[in-house]
Amino acid sequence: MSPPPASRLPLDRAGFWMLFTLAVLFGANNMLIKLGNDGLQPVFFAAMRSLVAGLALYAWMRLRAIPLRLDLWRGGVLIGLAFSAEFFFLFIALDQTTVVRASVIFYAMPLWLALMAHVLFPGDRLTWTRLAGFGLGFSGVVLTLVTGREALSGGSLWGDLAALLGGICWALIIVCARLTKLQGTAPETQLMWQFAVSAPVLMALAPLYGGSFIRDFDLGHLALFLVHTLGIVTMGFLAWFWLLARYPASSVASFSFLTPALSVALGWLVLGEPVAATTPLAVAALLLGLFLINRKA
Repeated sequence: MSPPPASRLPLDRAGFWMLFTLAVLFGANNMLIKLGNDGLQPVFFAAMRSLVAGLALYAWMRLRAIPLRLDLWRGGVLIGLAFSAEFFFLFIALDQTTVVRASVIFYAMPLWLALMAHVLFPGDRLTWTRLAGFGLGFSGVVLTLVTGREALSGGSLWGDLAALLGGICWALIIVCARLTKLQGTAPETQLMWQFAVSAPVLMALAPLYGGSFIRDFDLGHLALFLVHTLGIVTMGFLAWFWLLARYPASSVASFSFLTPALSVALGWLVLGEPVAATTPLAVAALLLGLFLINRKA
């Protein structure tokens, strides 16, 4: 059982290293998708990921006696469709543009969430500080969109726009959870609905992207798929939720700021992707903007 908020433990050394490890894993997420797209058609890859992760999560929920909550099907279908759209666009983005560019654009999600929350939730308005954060973060996204593509020959406009749409759909998932009866349910229940709906939806959409479902799939791609699907998507998120219940939310959330920076760094260091002269400035503007957006009064 998770400790109540008032008794959550201060962040200790074990918690720090677990959070840092998760931040690195989440930062590697886009890189693994990019590499996986070499073996599988992107939308088919996304569908299979949801299927396998959903089966693993179902086994975990049965083991822990966590209810599926089929009675919440309206909210479940809604959040599942938003999840389907998020990863439809993200997997295509990482097939069409670089990890470096896609990460800066995709991880701007909190900017769009702040705008949606300002309109939909009276207690979550944009203050002047948060508005300044939105402006900074948005400038980082625009800087990435309008510079570097032609010189680097590493990304397309369609890929960049797909990453932008993926981030917006990610924000919609959180809004859907808050506006439906899924709010307050176990994180596993919400995640299960996302996997269960997205697997058939993405499978149905896969032929629209075209090309063979199997590109150049080998044992290396299989290992990568399992690490990505079971290690990051399933166990990674379960570990994140466990840490969020054990330690103060502010301590856990602070590590999420590492994800876009690590994702960009891995695209450059591991994949050897070129980095435009404006990219460090765009990343800095985005991170500072996200900090101000999430800063509490």
